[in-house]
Amino acid sequence: MTRSLSAPAALLALLIWPAAAFSQNSPDDVLVENAFIKLTRADYEADLQRVPADRRAAFAADPKRLTAFLNNLLITKTLAAEARKQGIDREPTAQRRIELEAERVLAELQLQRVEEAAAAEFRDKSAQFLLKAREIYALEKDKYRVAEQVSASHILFETEKRGPEAALELARQARAKLVAGADFTALAKELSEDPSAKNNGGQLGWFGAGVMDPAFTKAAFELKQVGDISEPVLSRFGYHIIRLDGRRAAGQLAFDDVKSQIMADLRKRYIEDQRQAKIEAFRADPNMKVNQQAVDSLVFRLPQRLMPRLPEAPSAK
Repeated sequence: MTRSLSAPAALLALLIWPAAAFSQNSPDDVLVENAFIKLTRADYEADLQRVPADRRAAFAADPKRLTAFLNNLLITKTLAAEARKQGIDREPTAQRRIELEAERVLAELQLQRVEEAAAAEFRDKSAQFLLKAREIYALEKDKYRVAEQVSASHILFETEKRGPEAALELARQARAKLVAGADFTALAKELSEDPSAKNNGGQLGWFGAGVMDPAFTKAAFELKQVGDISEPVLSRFGYHIIRLDGRRAAGQLAFDDVKSQIMADLRKRYIEDQRQAKIEAFRADPNMKVNQQAVDSLVFRLPQRLMPRLPEAPSAK
């Protein structure tokens, strides 16, 4: 057993991470090596392709996840090197499995090329799809309406820490200070037990019905004028003092507000359609021949005496 595989997990993480962190960005950079293999940047970048493209940047920016990824790759390559040394790769069944895995990778890459080509086609036809987006917007206007929203800030006193009565009394005291002219943002930073209040001063931004706790939402929407301060409101989190910061009436979103969303949906659908069309073309190949007898022989049939017995249905009386 090599040092890398026998080392504790923490030591292995330390072994790999500095090498990755101080690499000179060449594909041939060796990130870590042991008695069996060398793990290079090229190995890492090739294996990273298995991670969805929209998640790769965030994945690579997380040292813990990146280290775990490299550790797993190191172990995989080391075990594979041991298998080759023992001749496992020359066994007929292993060779067939290796060939099939290679074909799966190639199939995946081929579909990726199909999707990339479809994305390029969509980009080239963007003017046509923009007309389609306008048509969708005109036909499905109800889909692009926004419900009434309010913007609010709050100060929270948790009931779990001190009990409902004590939390209610603190909420009343805080409201009295606000009514007397205290600055809401400063008081939220000082008193609120919502952890985010230290940074945002209790501001929650815009929200509609069904987003916040029902009791909190009801109280926020019942405030009439911007700047109004609620009485203490009990939610599942504790007692709140709520200030109304703004109100937006329900209404129709303009096309420019939803254009990017509709175009993104059209792009996704177009790429999926092109991908599916490629697959369906193979399934509908008129030259395909199926040896049904051979396929049927793959079905495993238990002897009748070994078949599980199903419970008998009750007889109708």
